[in-house]
Amino acid sequence: PLKSPRNVTSTANRPQQRLCPQDPIISSQKRVKSSSIPSSTANATKTNKENIHQVAKTGSDSTRVEIILSPEEILRSEVLQKTNNLIENFINAKEIQPQLAETIIKESVDLWNAHVNPGFLLYRKSVSTDYTAVEWRDGASTFFDIHGREFIDCLGGFGIYNVGHRHPKVVSAVKAQIDKLALHSQELIDPLRPYLAHLTSKICGGNLKYCYFTNSGTESVESSLKMAMLTTGRKRFVAATGGFHGKTLGSLSATSKASFRSPFLPLLDFTHVKFNDIEALKDIFENSKFTGDLIAGVLLEPVQGEGGINVATEEYLQTARKLCDEYGAMLILDEVQSGMGRCGKWFAFQHYGIEPDIVALGKAFGGGVMPIGACVGTEKTWAKYIENPFLQTSTFGGNPLACAAAIAAINVTAEERLPEQAAWKGEHLMAGFRKVKAKYPDVMCDVRGLGLMIGLEFHSNEIGYSVAKEIFSRNVLVAGTLINARTIRIEPPIVITEKEMNEVINRVEGACKAVQSQLPKSQV
Repeated sequence: PLKSPRNVTSTANRPQQRLCPQDPIISSQKRVKSSSIPSSTANATKTNKENIHQVAKTGSDSTRVEIILSPEEILRSEVLQKTNNLIENFINAKEIQPQLAETIIKESVDLWNAHVNPGFLLYRKSVSTDYTAVEWRDGASTFFDIHGREFIDCLGGFGIYNVGHRHPKVVSAVKAQIDKLALHSQELIDPLRPYLAHLTSKICGGNLKYCYFTNSGTESVESSLKMAMLTTGRKRFVAATGGFHGKTLGSLSATSKASFRSPFLPLLDFTHVKFNDIEALKDIFENSKFTGDLIAGVLLEPVQGEGGINVATEEYLQTARKLCDEYGAMLILDEVQSGMGRCGKWFAFQHYGIEPDIVALGKAFGGGVMPIGACVGTEKTWAKYIENPFLQTSTFGGNPLACAAAIAAINVTAEERLPEQAAWKGEHLMAGFRKVKAKYPDVMCDVRGLGLMIGLEFHSNEIGYSVAKEIFSRNVLVAGTLINARTIRIEPPIVITEKEMNEVINRVEGACKAVQSQLPKSQV
């Protein structure tokens, strides 16, 4: 029998209990040092399994022995407690009581500061009237914060919610797939991947035949660059000033903003030329031929997203296509943000009468439910990859859940004619915003876009931030663009209703009116 150490806790009328992390009697403030535990007890607690089943027997039911748990068991106890609490009281909860909501808000902010990035919350303070707003649930084209406040979503998660939030058909497909098989074996053929590749080649059209599936847009761009290198044997690329293609190292090489690039230089060999400048594009190709530093590919967005919603001219993209053909380079189009119906066709490049060699997809490709991207290319761009299919692989890329979501998203996009909806809804919104611009010309200076990829430009960064704050205070979610702070993007779910669009126009007008009233008289 175990002998009682000197600080035995006497608990009259309490039955003997098992000493384990779940036992509420165990207190971290009442511990026995390991030296004071009898050797038989110490030996019995060497392993976690033995430790959590150790019972203190003192010969009396009215006494207890507290044994120090190993650090591993203390950690296990804490992790179990926190995860059980999160699963039961947060993840599985349908509704949140006000007191718990306040706790969640406080802890979310504290934990974000402690473990994510406090700099992001400082940014939120600069563009929001309530930087601690915590999202809780959503509707087709709306978000609700944890207090039940409704926001019209004109940000669309930077373009991921084309089919709306949690579209029933997409959610149903993912649920049905998870009941059968969540992730693939990596050895057997997973059938949804080739079916999705076939559908993707159909909607891309032309000679875009093969697909490599990724987990995000930046991975799709990375894969596209590798395919161009394999095809041409070259390493040099051309991209546009104002372009944004992601922040992993290869994609970051193509992204044009100095503050994103400078800490990581040197990057891949990229030359950036002015967007929509045909002569600059011609010059770079002519110079590359003269110097022998030949170009592997030209990477462009048909509509620059983070650059401020800048729409490529038809002549510009058609010239890029001709130059790539003439000089043996690959034309790579980044449709991560502009694709899947957002710009009035399945893909924005289909407005231009051209066909790229490679297309990068992401964001809305997963139906706003699962993350998935794709690098889509022609037979020519896939030739070297077919010779060695292990040049590009991904553990999670093209997994069954993501493929199920993407297949359902393609179905919804076709069934609900989302490209056609994006076209007329974009015209409706831009017409309304142009009326606001005419009414408040000292605040807003331009409205531009293609389909439901719309930019509102203001006269200065400060005015842009002020308008963004005012719009947020009127319960509309928007955001600036990462490369052009003067421009606010409007990218709602394509399923946004006409009533909601009119409400957005009215609230943007109210925001501009408020900002104009705050401007110095010299600016009005």
